[in-house]
Amino acid sequence: MLMEKYKWGQGKNTRLYSAVAVALLAAIGCWRLYQKLVASIDVTETTGLWITVVVPLGVFAVIAAFLYWLVNKPTVADFMISAEGELKKVSFSSKKEIAVSTFVVIAVVFLMTAMLGVADFCFNLFFSSVLGI
Repeated sequence: MLMEKYKWGQGKNTRLYSAVAVALLAAIGCWRLYQKLVASIDVTETTGLWITVVVPLGVFAVIAAFLYWLVNKPTVADFMISAEGELKKVSFSSKKEIAVSTFVVIAVVFLMTAMLGVADFCFNLFFSSVLGI
């Protein structure tokens, strides 16, 4: 039960990419742990060298085993299977729609910038004439 594969053919991409992302984060963390251990332990001794290498590898192995167990846990696996199913239903915009939408957003930003600049200039003129500054 501990290492059993749950609905292995379903949600394969979601499980794989999630596991790869977490494993990459774990690898980066283990690399940082290795660097900290090398900086704090004398690696000229055999024991120090073993500690600096084996501890990060052991931590990574534990994280990898936990990750394998987690992606095969029924509740997590069912969630990932349903998430992948929902992602397959998404319809993405075409390249033309994205280009037009981007152009509209940029045009509105420039228009609002111009309007706010004119309003600022008018308020500045008004208040400088009223206050005499």
